[in-house]
Amino acid sequence: MCSRRGTSEEHEASRRVKAELLVQMDGVGGASENDDPSKMVMVLAATNFPWDIDEALRRRLEKRIYIPLPSIKGRVELLRINLKELELAGDVDLNKIAEQLEGYSGADITNVCRDASLMAMRRRIEGLSPEEIRNISRDEMHMPTTMEDFESALKKVSKSVSAADLEKYEKWIEEFGSC
Repeated sequence: MCSRRGTSEEHEASRRVKAELLVQMDGVGGASENDDPSKMVMVLAATNFPWDIDEALRRRLEKRIYIPLPSIKGRVELLRINLKELELAGDVDLNKIAEQLEGYSGADITNVCRDASLMAMRRRIEGLSPEEIRNISRDEMHMPTTMEDFESALKKVSKSVSAADLEKYEKWIEEFGSC
């Protein structure tokens, strides 16, 4: 929505919306400590492509921060959040899995967890006919997710962010970021 204006692909309606947004944002700033807090406005924006933001909008967004990929501690916490409803086998080591997820985004980690959680079901129905699968009770489908399931999922789910992507983000924040 807020990509650079003036490109050949830009529609006139988009250009007008951006212009109006910029005008409205000009009136948002300038709140002081004496202003009524219920009448203050904070504009929060997020993007995966900061280099595509219109320059005029970028100037109005005073604070620009870069949120890096999850740290080891963050990855362990993301695993806990994604797996809280799942029964894990005794051999599952979240710290070891988190180490293997270096360079994975939060969405990638969610995909690994989802894939690993389905491995037990896949093992249970492997080689069965559709009729046999329909006749399996819920109790028979109940199998904990194992460390092997995570290892298989890690082989199938790859990172979505390359080293070149990370370099591009870091270069942008170095040039345009703020504290």
